This record gives sequence, C-alpha cells and structure tokens, in this order.
Amino acid sequence: MEDFLWKYLLTIMAAGVSETVTFPLDLTKTRLQIQGELQKTTAYKGMLRTAYEIVRGEGFFKLWKGLQPAVVRHAVYSGCRMSFYEILRDSVFKKDSTTGKFPLWKAIPTGMIAGASAQFLASPTDLVKIILQAEGKKVLEGKPIKYKGSIDVLRIILKEDGFRGLWRGWIPNCQRAAIVCLGDLTTYDTAKQSILRNTSLKDNAITHSLSSFTSGLVSAILGTPADVMKTRMMNQPYINGRGTLYSSTFDCLLKTVKAEGVPALWKGFVPTWSRMAPWSLTFWLVYEEIRVIAGVGNF
Repeated sequence: MEDFLWKYLLTIMAAGVSETVTFPLDLTKTRLQIQGELQKTTAYKGMLRTAYEIVRGEGFFKLWKGLQPAVVRHAVYSGCRMSFYEILRDSVFKKDSTTGKFPLWKAIPTGMIAGASAQFLASPTDLVKIILQAEGKKVLEGKPIKYKGSIDVLRIILKEDGFRGLWRGWIPNCQRAAIVCLGDLTTYDTAKQSILRNTSLKDNAITHSLSSFTSGLVSAILGTPADVMKTRMMNQPYINGRGTLYSSTFDCLLKTVKAEGVPALWKGFVPTWSRMAPWSLTFWLVYEEIRVIAGVGNF
C-alpha cells in the first residue's frame, strides 16, 4: 500500500508540471471543438488565431482558465490510470519480469481498462474544466457569464441536475480515455520495451523521448474524434438531466458528421497533438526521472 501511494504521489507531481505547461493548448483545442456546432459559422481559424483571439478578447492569463479543475482532474485521473496500469500489467496480465516482454494483446486491454476506470473517477473535474473553458466564448459573443469559478460550476450543477449531473457526459469521456490510454500508455510501454530490446539504447531520457513522441502522436490520432464527442456532450445545455442537443454519443457523432462533415471529427487535431506531444514528453521525462530519484525504478 505504501508503494502504491508513493507512486501515486510521483505521478501527480509529474502530471501537475505537464498540465500547467501545456494547458493553453488544451484551451484552444476546446474552443475549436465547440465552434460551429451544428452550423456552418466559425469564430476561430486555426490554433494560433484562436490563442490570439483569447488573449486579445479576454486577457493573457485567460489562456489558463480552468487550470485548477484540470490539475485536480489529473491528480485523480493520471494518478489512477498509471497505478491501475502497473497493477494490471504486473499482477493481473503478468508481464515477464525477466525479459520485460508484455505482449500487445495484453497491453491493449490493460491500457483501455486503466484509462476508462480512472476517467470515471475523474469525470466531474473534467466537466468543470470543459464548462469553464467554454465560458470564455460567451465573452466574445457578448453573452452573460453563467459561472464565476469552479465552486460556482459545482454549485449550479448540483442545484440544477443533482449529484448525478456531475457525471454528465461520462460515457463518451470514458470511451475517449480508454482510446487515449491505448494510444498513450500502451504505445509508450510497447515502444519503450521494443527500443530496449532491439537497439543499443538504454533506459534513459533518449529512449523516453522517442517513446513519448510515438505515444503522443498515436493518442492524438485515435483520441481526437472521441474528444470532440466528449466535449460537445459535456458542453451542451441540459434540462432535467437530459441534453438538449444530443441524446447519446452516437447521436452526437451522426449530427456532427451530417452538419459539418467527417473532418469535423478531427476538429482541434493540431492543438490536440501540439498539446499531447509536449505533455507526453514532459510527463514521461519528469515521471521516469523522479521515479529513479525516489528509488522506485523506471516505469
């Protein structure tokens, strides 16, 4: 138990650093994903333009709006997914401790189960983050702000939708997390072990960088469509606990493709990948290093 808590704490530290550094990219991604929803009009044209408009219309530090619930989310999500993955890999699916081999057919369900389980626990914090990030769009449209901060979001959700409302959109959220962890954890672990077995590289920063680059790219490609659905499901207006725009993830998918075309499923791909790449690089480098410093050993 002590070992589990120590690794959990190390994960939170690494995730907090990565989240703070790359958060503006997450904000621009969210704004791009919700613009033009079920219509042809758009307010932003590209990642850099989106960031510029946010700074111009709302202020520089608004690029970090929603950071607090995002950090809290990663304290729950990243801590749990990393811990769950290691437990499943080492104790349930039985990684070969001698050779380090962990077959892909075992790594895939391990990553997906760890991601979905962790995201279910963290879903309320993700909901708060999405709502706060979307609020800034109202400023540009001249609409009144509904939420003043994280506590205000929680208070209003509980008042309007009850406790269950905190898990609004949890299904697409968990679906996305399963896919992203398949791309991130599974790819990183598989790529790293493959590099160590087939090259002369050691378990060091170079290997971690190459593995994290691969995992960030795969995560972005696989996860962006699910991320778009998750963002729209969470951001839509709700009445009596029911969404007014989409009845399910599949309904959201069909309406999005019908109104905006298939490419809309990859809205925000550039900022998603631009964020995932440095996030993954920062996280894995920091995480692997502090594990060594703490005497836990490499991942």
